[in-house]
Amino acid sequence: LPALQIEFGATAAQAQWVVESYALFLAALILVGGSMGDLYGRKRLFMIGTVLFAATSVACGLSPSVEWLIGARALQGIAGAMLTPASLAIISAFFTDEGARGRAIGTWSGFTSITSAFGPVLGGWLVDNASWRWIFFINVPLAVIVVMVSITGVPESRDEDAGRLDWLGATLATVGLGALVFGLIEAPVRGWSNQVVMISLAVGVVGLIAFVVAEARVTSPMVPLSLFRSSTFSGTNILTFLLYGA
Repeated sequence: LPALQIEFGATAAQAQWVVESYALFLAALILVGGSMGDLYGRKRLFMIGTVLFAATSVACGLSPSVEWLIGARALQGIAGAMLTPASLAIISAFFTDEGARGRAIGTWSGFTSITSAFGPVLGGWLVDNASWRWIFFINVPLAVIVVMVSITGVPESRDEDAGRLDWLGATLATVGLGALVFGLIEAPVRGWSNQVVMISLAVGVVGLIAFVVAEARVTSPMVPLSLFRSSTFSGTNILTFLLYGA
């Protein structure tokens, strides 16, 4: 981020949005991405998301201005919302044995943690020895490998009981999550009493309440509320909430 600020003469708020524009669209659309994978094919959506992620990485690396970079990062967040839930769903569908599935998901989670620790080290080295732009360009060869492996070694899968896309739930989830995340991002900059922040947070809360109400009534809910009867599912979500909140 300091390298970006120096090159583009960006403000601290603009530098923050380079990070948060990705997070905003990822958070707002990740439920929609998961539902689309169930309906239209998880492998298909994963590959589309990977290609889009590579393309937007190139757009980020070639950015002529900080505004361009923020927009490209937002598109990258859309790609992330497509490929992230699809990757885990593919693993769950492919490994039918519970023991093998547990090991596969554990490997997936383990490598996520390893790369989260290694990424900043590699990124810092690239900034010092090459350019911040290579942080994005390095995604391209990785995406090519992932697409090749997906074509040759990953079977297609769908949720045969998914029904049709829950457009009402998708809209409410996107508006609710997007507005809530936007408000939380802008609050430290604008102040909690700022009108834009307060309206954004209110829209987010109302949107998510309406989402829960809608999911209890539609015939093919994007998030069946019966899932929360599972203590494992609910406990994991509470733990994840506390982890990221901390």
